[in-house]
This record gives sequence, structure tokens and C-alpha cells, in this order.
Amino acid sequence: MASINRVYAARLAGLSVLGPDGESLGRVRDVVVSMSIVRQQPRVLGLVVEMLTRRRIFVPILRVTAIEPNAVTLTTGNVSLRRFAQRPGEVLVVGQVLDSRVRVNDPELPQMGGVDVVVVDLGIEQTRSRDWVVTRVAVRSHRRLGRRSTVQVVDWHNVQGLTPSALAMPGQGVAQLLHQFEDKRPIEVADAIRDLPAKRRTELINALDDERLADVLQELPEDDQTVLLLQLDTERAADVLEAMDPDDAADLLGVLNPTEAEVLLRRMDPEDSEPVRRLLSHSPDTAGGLMTSDPVVLAPDTTVAEALARVRDPDLTPALSSLVFVVRPPTATPTGRYLGCVHLQALLREPPANLVSGIVDTDLPNLSPGTSLAGVTRYFAAYNLVCGPVVDDENHLLGAVTVDDVLDHLLPDDWRDSYEDPQPSDQTTGTEGAT
Repeated sequence: MASINRVYAARLAGLSVLGPDGESLGRVRDVVVSMSIVRQQPRVLGLVVEMLTRRRIFVPILRVTAIEPNAVTLTTGNVSLRRFAQRPGEVLVVGQVLDSRVRVNDPELPQMGGVDVVVVDLGIEQTRSRDWVVTRVAVRSHRRLGRRSTVQVVDWHNVQGLTPSALAMPGQGVAQLLHQFEDKRPIEVADAIRDLPAKRRTELINALDDERLADVLQELPEDDQTVLLLQLDTERAADVLEAMDPDDAADLLGVLNPTEAEVLLRRMDPEDSEPVRRLLSHSPDTAGGLMTSDPVVLAPDTTVAEALARVRDPDLTPALSSLVFVVRPPTATPTGRYLGCVHLQALLREPPANLVSGIVDTDLPNLSPGTSLAGVTRYFAAYNLVCGPVVDDENHLLGAVTVDDVLDHLLPDDWRDSYEDPQPSDQTTGTEGAT
């Protein structure tokens, strides 16, 4: 298939990146262009490529040998594994340019003269020297009455406003970014947000709904979580905390200034803040501090069919759905008397009409809220579990600890940033860098 030497930058996002032998290295997530304060034609510097490990790296455009409809092919499989870091003068097309406002001075489009239009894409073209430059700008008038206006493609020289200072102005839209994130998992959105300039991060989190933002915040390092949360007004910050899992909300509030945390807790709905307060009363490195207060809790007269319906909840993690806990009413934590647990495999082997009380595992030891992190780790290893009950001295179920919470506390604080290269240098060859 012939290589393309004219392409629209935003359409590259999501394309596979292949080595010279066809091995997959990752996917294109953005295009980096140079943009100076003087009016010079922007030059394409390279691609932001997300590897299979989710690490985002920079690949110089001169490493690209072919751009095809379904993939970008590199001249070599040797790429730097250093995490992409934006430098002065560099601009992200998807992350920064799209949805920016510009003005068009094109004699052939007099209807656009003197009015703001929105950038929807940049056309890039390869020159005879093999460099890639921005030659076209696709723009659209602002929507009116919910209707999409026609996209017009104009020559770059007829566009005013594509400058670093203009891109730094507040109030830029994020429709294109939101479209890019539609089908992405929260961890993938979190990784992308961290690579955006501060101004675009703020605009994006303001546009995300509370549920989506809560999911994304839970995947960010603590420092980034606190910075983004404190950028929100108090009312919205409390709403986002309500949408988070109680244990994640407690972890986030636990690193804030106690006064700030208390203000947010008081703004939260009491029904949501109460379990968070209970979690905050425990040391963060104990089972009580690690647990979630929302495991699957059932009464003994629940049928197997009902139990299986509960664990099918798509909002449950695989770890939480591996065990259901049977208690005397009330079933909200802290519950009535804890009777035992039922393993998912046991539910799958039983007739749907049977009661869970008939298959309760009463032999599995419990964790106490004061069990140390090391003790919880040994517990999971000894009993081959990914989830375990936390029960108090009066035999009330307080919550459950899952293996992902344990790993979060065992790994270094910067585990989302760190990456061990498979080779001594910062270079990797072919698919070795993607494993």
C-alpha cells in the first residue's frame, strides 16, 4: 500500500505504530508541532506514541517511513523509552490546538471574515526534504441551535490565532478531547490528562461529569489527585468525592490538610460521608484503612440467582465480585452478625433457587481492622484470595480488602511513573519495548 504524504493530524490518533518488520510498538495518541511567537509555518516534530505498557513516549517524525490508512510504520524499532515530556515551543495538536478559536482571512470565504471559528483539525504535508509541516487548517463555525456547521479547509497562511499566546487563553472548548476519550478506560484517560498542559487539564476536568471525573481521579497519583481536586469549587469537589468509592475518597482526603478535608466532608451527603469518616478513623496501612465499605453483602435468605445478579454488576471490580458476604440484617456496613462468605465458584455450581445460607464458608479466617499491611499480604498469599472480610470484635462485617488496594500500598508512590527498561540504555528494539 502506498504511503500517504498528506494527512490530517487528528486522524492519526489511534493508528497502530509498527516497526520495520511489522511488529506492533503501540498507538499514536497525539502529534507534536513547533509553534513560535513569530508567524512561522508550524513544523511537525514527532508523534506521542502510547506503548502497550501505557507509557507515552516521543517518536521523532523523521523515524516515520510510511503513513497508511491503518498504521504508521517506523524506519527502526529502536525508540527511546523515556516518558514524553512537552518542551517549550512544542504544541500538542489533539491536546491543545483542536477546539481553539481562530479567525480566517480568506478571500474565497468572505462569510468567515471577522468572526471566530473553531479548529477541528490540522492538515500536515511532507516536503521534498522529508520534513512535515502544517499546510491546512480545518475550521468550523460555532454551532447554532444544536446544528453542526460545515467544515471548511483553508490554507494555513490565511489563519490568524494559531500562536502560543492565543492557545494559552482560557475558555477553549474540549469537544475533540472528550471525543478522543469516549471509549477509553479511566486509567487511559488519567494517563492522557497527565500529559496535558495545566490549562488544558483544568478545562477538561471542568467538562467531565462527576462520575467520569471520579473514576479518572482514582487512577491518578496522590499528588495529581489533590491538585486537581483543589482546583474545583468546594461544592463540586464534594460531589466528585461522593461519586468515588469510599476507600478511594478516604485515601484522597487522608492526604489533604485536615481542615480542608473536614470542609469537604461536611459538604458531602451524610450517607456518603459517614463510611468515609469510618475509614479515615483507621490507620491507612491497616486492613481498616485499606478496606472498602461497599462489598457485596447478602442476607442468608438470598437465593443463588439473586447473588449472581449482584456480582454481575459492571461497577464491581473482579476482586470484589469474587466473594459475597453473608450476614444477619442489617446488611449495610457495619452489618449485623457476620455468618461467613460464599465464593463465586460455589455460586456457579449451585442451582439458582438454593439459598446462600446453605453454602456459606465458615472456615475462612477474618481480618481485623487493625491487621497490618504485611499481615493482609500474608493472608492473601496463605489462602489464595483476592478479597477478604474485615470483621470487628463484635463480629460485625466492616468491609472487605481487595488485592488491588494492597498492591497500591506495596508499590512505590511513583509506580505510575517508573518503568524498568528491559535493556541497560533508554533504547529498546522492536516489540521488546512493548512487553
